[in-house]
Amino acid sequence: MYYLIYFDESNKIDQFDVEYSYYGAYGSTDISMAKVVRKVRDIFKQCKSFSELHFREYTKDNHVKKYFQTLHTVINEDVKINILIVNNKDALYAAQRIGLTTPELRNLFYIKIPERLFYGVTRNLSEFSENDEMIKVKIKVDQNDEYDEIFLRHKIIEQMNAHSAYRNKNYRVVRVMSQDSAKSIPLQIVDTFMGIVVFLLEKNYLEQSNVAKIKSDLIYRFLIEQDNLTRFQKQIKLYKWTGSEELTSLNMGDYVSPFMAYKAAYDVQEMTRIQKVMLEDSPESLKELRKKVNYPNTMLNTLIAYKDQIEGRGRNYSII
Repeated sequence: MYYLIYFDESNKIDQFDVEYSYYGAYGSTDISMAKVVRKVRDIFKQCKSFSELHFREYTKDNHVKKYFQTLHTVINEDVKINILIVNNKDALYAAQRIGLTTPELRNLFYIKIPERLFYGVTRNLSEFSENDEMIKVKIKVDQNDEYDEIFLRHKIIEQMNAHSAYRNKNYRVVRVMSQDSAKSIPLQIVDTFMGIVVFLLEKNYLEQSNVAKIKSDLIYRFLIEQDNLTRFQKQIKLYKWTGSEELTSLNMGDYVSPFMAYKAAYDVQEMTRIQKVMLEDSPESLKELRKKVNYPNTMLNTLIAYKDQIEGRGRNYSII
């Protein structure tokens, strides 16, 4: 059998205007991954939208149904996502101490970080093996010229297989390849989940911009549906590099709970305001209500969700 791992990153170590860089690995068996891809493609068809999933570009809620259903579908499948956080200042300081330039540091980290992430995803692969059969691993990374320049693919194969042999893990990395994210649903999935995690870690939901409200609405809708909140905290593992050999494991709940509390309080306040307008002004259409509560067109579906909740139909009534 084959086990597939998809890798993506957010921010870079030498981006001096950002405090952290993030690296994500999304793994599953080839059979499970194919099942997820089929389901997501069906969602795209039903929503009549075939544009890429990118959390950074989710700045309007007109595709909330597509994103919500994809997130809900993926988290309810047998998937594993590991995310590693690196403090850029700590990394640069460590490099300076031994005389490494920033480009040299990036080259080394581009090898070591994926390697550590993939170890975490492959650690318990033996449970998928039947009759002690060797598991073949394929790793797919988003297209990036820098990866080719440092021979990342060859080095990952070499180091991962050395690790497997040394620790008797019974898997072998047979191929590492680059893919265009526009053609890869799994790469879009890891991008979206990683974007959500970064949004929660950096508490961007506290911003008062419309974009922050739109992203917060999507995340909240997703987490309150069925047992998604529990699955999200169980299936996505967070690690932080703190300058030592061993990675530090972080509790996802420490970042999800403040968001849920903040969003619940914000929504009560917002629905109270909207309900007051509905009762006192009796707007004759959704468009009129939108104007009276001062919502832009980019937040129309957010308003519909609040209205559905006020009228007892449930927050996700219009997108399920």
